[in-house]
Amino acid sequence: MRAFFLFVAIGLIAVPSFAAEPKPTLRAGAFAMDVSPLHFPISVNGSFSDIKATAVHDPLHARCIVLDDAKIKLAIVIVDNCLMLRELIDDAKTRASAKTGIPVGHMLVSATHTHTAPAVTACFGSNPDAKYVEFLTGKIAEGIEKANANLTECELGWGVAQEPTQLFNRRWWIKPGMPNLDPFGNTTDLVRMNPGQLNPGLISPAGPIDPDVSVLSARTVSGQPLALYTNYSLHYVGGYPAVSADYFGVVCEKIGPMIGGDAKFVGALSNGTSGDVNNINFGQSPIKAEPGERIRVVGEVVATAAKKAYLTAKHTRDVSFAVAERELEFAVRKPTATEVTRAEAILKKIAGRNAAGADEVYAGETIALNKYPDKVKLKLQVMRIGDMAITAIPCELFAEIGLEIKRRSPIQPTLNVSLANGYNGYLPTPHQHHLGGYETWRARSSYLEVNASVGIVKTVLELLNEVAKK
Repeated sequence: MRAFFLFVAIGLIAVPSFAAEPKPTLRAGAFAMDVSPLHFPISVNGSFSDIKATAVHDPLHARCIVLDDAKIKLAIVIVDNCLMLRELIDDAKTRASAKTGIPVGHMLVSATHTHTAPAVTACFGSNPDAKYVEFLTGKIAEGIEKANANLTECELGWGVAQEPTQLFNRRWWIKPGMPNLDPFGNTTDLVRMNPGQLNPGLISPAGPIDPDVSVLSARTVSGQPLALYTNYSLHYVGGYPAVSADYFGVVCEKIGPMIGGDAKFVGALSNGTSGDVNNINFGQSPIKAEPGERIRVVGEVVATAAKKAYLTAKHTRDVSFAVAERELEFAVRKPTATEVTRAEAILKKIAGRNAAGADEVYAGETIALNKYPDKVKLKLQVMRIGDMAITAIPCELFAEIGLEIKRRSPIQPTLNVSLANGYNGYLPTPHQHHLGGYETWRARSSYLEVNASVGIVKTVLELLNEVAKK
């Protein structure tokens, strides 16, 4: 009898052995879709007057990364373009979603802000090329589809390095009494954008910089790099008269070999909060350089910093995702009846020729903005990927706004992507609006209500807390 009960006891001990459940598979796929224009001449954004490009210096891309944690799929895309409206981006997302099943709300599409890409948004003297708009929309969708087809098991990591040497706030305090006329005939501006190097009227920069070089790395389980998503807060560099991806393209080209990426590796560089930051130190003498030389130098420096950030990343397969979006509505800073009358008078005098000079250009912007609705909607988005977060804001954010979001975010690191999921112009703080300067001048490039940044920062932080809890 004792033996019987001993057998039963041993049997009971053996029963609870269950097979361990396999962990969800983490996957990543990437593809760099060439979006270079096929017809010329073609208008490019980035100047007051219309500029026609007649050739491609270096190719433009829509650099697409798809991530899958077995529960949520995300698509992150960076396009070599200056400004992309929400309508174009939403169209591309809808097409891609139909092919891949990735929800539209799980896609983030942003522009690099190169000033040498075909215009797909009307601003200042350049107007969109309808043929290229359709071409680009289709290529973005196709790139997401190809990245999704390339999904393979992976591990993810994230890291941050510092690279302040290429960043300078371009808005400077001007000495009292120095002439500082805006294009509307006023002299109330206290600062000036791009004021000229060694200008005797300069006091000091009117804002900070954000030196972070943040990266999200995807590599195979054997350690082979698949893609590196990088973020840096530098407006653009410039220097080529032809179509070019600017320094963004150089970083993407250089970083792969630096970290051991093969021919299929995709490097991608998004624009951080650089609405008031460029590569020129106005407190020093100009740097002499051949066309495109500064693009190469800056690109190599940033790529080197991205490698440093990559080397700090601790890769893991234990990663989950979360995403949240919210739509906000803001008032448009419309011109007054007096301002419209003044603009009409200026344009009447130049009938028959293109606008030349700030007063004429902004007269055209005044008429265009007068036709805008009184309020506009914009979309804010936040993605959490493991223990890092990405915020997506459809504006050209000032550096101080990005620094505030990073400082107050519950997720570290957090990186901010400007010009994302649409375009709603510059985003100065209320204080910077008070100081005036180009980025605050009312136009299609700057039209949101003065307090818009307050509501945007508040909502982004709420979204960050939401995905942190998930």
